Amino acid sequence: MKSKIVIIPTYNEAENIEKIIHAVFKLPTKFDLLIVDDNSPDKTAEIVHSIASTHDNLHIIKRKKKLGLGPAYIDGFRWAINKNYSQIYEMDADFSHPPEKLVNMSKKLNSTCDVVVGSRYYDGIRVKNWPKSRVLLSRAASLYVRFITGLPIMDPTAGFVGYKLKVLKEIDLRKINFKGYAFQIALKFHSWRKGFIIKELPITFTDRIHGESKMNISIIGEAIFGILLMKIKSFFKK
Repeated sequence: MKSKIVIIPTYNEAENIEKIIHAVFKLPTKFDLLIVDDNSPDKTAEIVHSIASTHDNLHIIKRKKKLGLGPAYIDGFRWAINKNYSQIYEMDADFSHPPEKLVNMSKKLNSTCDVVVGSRYYDGIRVKNWPKSRVLLSRAASLYVRFITGLPIMDPTAGFVGYKLKVLKEIDLRKINFKGYAFQIALKFHSWRKGFIIKELPITFTDRIHGESKMNISIIGEAIFGILLMKIKSFFKK
């Protein structure tokens, strides 16, 4: 069984991708990397291919068009499951998720839990370079999700997460159809409903410096109404 892999979905991350790859590879704990690129016009995939020519632990899936965050992670998960990685992580390319925290997340996943969440809101609020309005929106979203789903974690919308292989094998990924950040919520919810142990580890989230945010109204709407519908459907599956 292979050990640990980090999946990073990309769309127009040419300014960040080389830096984040090398930051992960410099960690004292070894992590393989899988980039899932949605045919970025800025040639992100070409940069990855160039680095991969000298790094056998760097892999890439290049998709034909922009299909969304959720489908990108599902493609990445399936690839990693087929390769039998024991720990599978999600992380953004823009350094909003500090790569050095992967080491402690891996230790926690080894010892105390099945799912580990790099949390902005566990034991306080740790967010840099966000306006107050964005922090309030994010906190409100977390409270809403916790109220609707019952998830016992402070940061259910977090996108910096590690899963043991057995968790992703147990979840039917075909039935998670969200394209945006609602996907992150749904995956935690289904993990929790299956009885897996979820723990949070505090991180400091820093807003991106390079590139553009992928957040938009449709993603927010999907999260608000999609999560409510997911919870309603779950009542009929008990």
